[in-house]
Amino acid sequence: MQSIRPLWVRVFLNEYCMKPVYVLLIFTNLFFMACNSRRYQGLTIKKGVLSVGVEINYPPMEYYDVDGVTPIGFDIDLAKALADRLGLEIRFIDTAWEGILAGLDSNRYDIAINITVLEERQERYNFTLPYIDSSIVIAVLGDSGIQINEPEEIEGFRIGFQNNTTAQYFTERLYAQGLRFVFYSYDSIINCFDDLIIGRIDMVVVDNIAAFYYTEKENSPYKVVWIGPTDEFIAIALKKGNTLLADALNMSLKELFEDGTMAEISYKHFNRDIVSGILFP
Repeated sequence: MQSIRPLWVRVFLNEYCMKPVYVLLIFTNLFFMACNSRRYQGLTIKKGVLSVGVEINYPPMEYYDVDGVTPIGFDIDLAKALADRLGLEIRFIDTAWEGILAGLDSNRYDIAINITVLEERQERYNFTLPYIDSSIVIAVLGDSGIQINEPEEIEGFRIGFQNNTTAQYFTERLYAQGLRFVFYSYDSIINCFDDLIIGRIDMVVVDNIAAFYYTEKENSPYKVVWIGPTDEFIAIALKKGNTLLADALNMSLKELFEDGTMAEISYKHFNRDIVSGILFP
């Protein structure tokens, strides 16, 4: 009588039942996957789901695909890889940048990604180990003729930056030192570069990650004219006191660096490795 087992079952039995070592390895892996999943089930707001607050309007870190609904980018791939290591499903919550940290306070999501680590922020939130470092840069139109050797030379120009970012803090510090220029605050970095190309502003102050995304494209109309020191570190923020989830994320983050996953994600979105210089304690 012909077997009525499904084809995949018959293939599995034929291939592996005569090879006990394979069966042992398969079930061992399944066992540890199940244990890993149960281990982290209670660390998130919703059981079994890692909810991620993110402003999906900051290429190449996070933005929507051409369909307008699928989030893609460096941080999106990173968050997926972390959730996979923890045995959790993932849910992205698109959030306006100015309210992204407040969303942690209100338990809207478990983590917020792409957050620069600042001392004042560390007083209010938990942070993972950093996963990328960056610096402030100044970008202009390539044919503008503008040259900036020192940041103080932005005096007299019209400056754009995204609000509630380190670029804003950097620009405001220069203004507080007595430099005089006109500055505009934008909700989105995309809007900064849109206004730059139509001449409403003369330059954009931004982190190097976003700047290089715009300036290194083929036939880009933009160029970087000043690069500051690499002294900013980007990490994942959590609600203050959420050390258990932070520890779990740190362990997974280290694994992603050690097995080369982080470098792969970097090459995918930047065509180069910009993450391997991060040193863990």
